[in-house]
Amino acid sequence: MFVVFLMPLSNKTKKPRQAKLKNEKLQKVLAREGMGSRREIEQWIREERVSVNGVVARLGDRVDAKDRLLVDGELIATETNTTKKSRCIIYNKPVGQICTRKDPKKRRSVFEDLPKLSSGRWISVGRLDYNTSGIMLFTTDGNLANSLMHPSSQIEREYVVRVRGRVERKNLENMVSGVMFEDGLARFTDIQPGGGDGSNRWFYVVVMQGRNREVRRLWESQGLTVSRLKRVRFGPLIIPSKLRRGDWMEVSVPQKEKLYQMTGSQRDKII
Repeated sequence: MFVVFLMPLSNKTKKPRQAKLKNEKLQKVLAREGMGSRREIEQWIREERVSVNGVVARLGDRVDAKDRLLVDGELIATETNTTKKSRCIIYNKPVGQICTRKDPKKRRSVFEDLPKLSSGRWISVGRLDYNTSGIMLFTTDGNLANSLMHPSSQIEREYVVRVRGRVERKNLENMVSGVMFEDGLARFTDIQPGGGDGSNRWFYVVVMQGRNREVRRLWESQGLTVSRLKRVRFGPLIIPSKLRRGDWMEVSVPQKEKLYQMTGSQRDKII
C-alpha cells in the first residue's frame, strides 16, 4: 500500500508580498497644502525646483507622510489628516489690478488685498484681465482649484458687458453658435439683454471656460467693442451687492459644499 502526501497548492502558488505603494502623486500632495495648482507644481517639477528626500523630483513621483518634501529648498510640512480644513473666499476685483503675484511694472496685485495665512497660500481659480472687474474665487486647496479650472468641470461664468456699436440679431446668433479662434472654438452658452439703447447696450453673457479675454474676443469678432466688463457669477457663487470693490468675504460652508460636489472632491474636506 502506497501513501501519497499532497502539498497544499496554496503554498506553491502564494505570491511574494509586494511593497506597499506610495500614497499619492507629488503634485497632488503639494497642491492640497496650498502651494499652488497642480499645473503650476508640475511646471516646478520640470524646472527641478522640487525634491523628495534629497533627490530631485520627477513627474510621476508618488509620496507618503514619511517623505521629506522641499520646494526651492524650503521644507514643506504636509498634513496627514485628510479632513484638513480648506478655506475659500470670494474677492471683488476692481479694474486696474493684476492677477499675478509679481509684476515688472509694479502694478497692484489682487493678492495684496487678501487675508494673511499662517501656512500655505491663496490659489486663484482662474483670472480676470487688468481692465475687467468682478468676482474672483481663491482657495487654499490646490486640488479643488485644479478641478474647478479644468475644462471638464464645465462651470458657468456670467458677465455683464457694455457694448459699443450696433448689435444685430445675427451677431448674437454667431456668438452663440461659436467662433473659431487660434486656441479653439469659443461661444456664449447664453446671452440676455441688460438694457441701454443706441450705441451703448448692456448684455448678460455666460461662458463655460476661462480662456484669456474670451468674452472680449467674441464681441470683437463681430466688429463690436466692449467698453465695460464685470464678472458677476462663478458657478453657484454670485457677487454680493454689499461686497465693495477691493474687499473679500469667506465662502459659506453650504456654498463650499457645492463647489466640492461639482468637482467630485471629498466632502469631509469642507467641514
